Amino acid sequence: MELTQLVAAAADLCRKPLRHGVVLSSEPGEPDCCLRLEARSPDGERLAAEDLQLEIFRSGSGANRSLHLILAWLLDDTRPMLWQGNHGVWMDAAGNRCDRPADGVPLEALARRLRALLVDLR
Repeated sequence: MELTQLVAAAADLCRKPLRHGVVLSSEPGEPDCCLRLEARSPDGERLAAEDLQLEIFRSGSGANRSLHLILAWLLDDTRPMLWQGNHGVWMDAAGNRCDRPADGVPLEALARRLRALLVDLR
């Protein structure tokens, strides 16, 4: 399964009832991967306020090199973002830890699912 299809399927599952299209927004061949998750209602209405940006990258060196994800709302950089490595951490726009937002549980589920699916692919 292609990366964009894998991400869209995971987002559809974790963020029900939203449906997602996924667009690669980084250049092919770059070491980090950036994707845009475009949300729609079950009826197909575009919900741009629910769009997410997903950054996938590896950090560390040698045997300690591990997969990390950052999920952030695309159109509202004042909302907290989720960094997911071995565990999830919510951060504000300045990079300080903060509490999970009220609608953050589906994003945590999505980040954990994607990390588990992608850890062997990248």
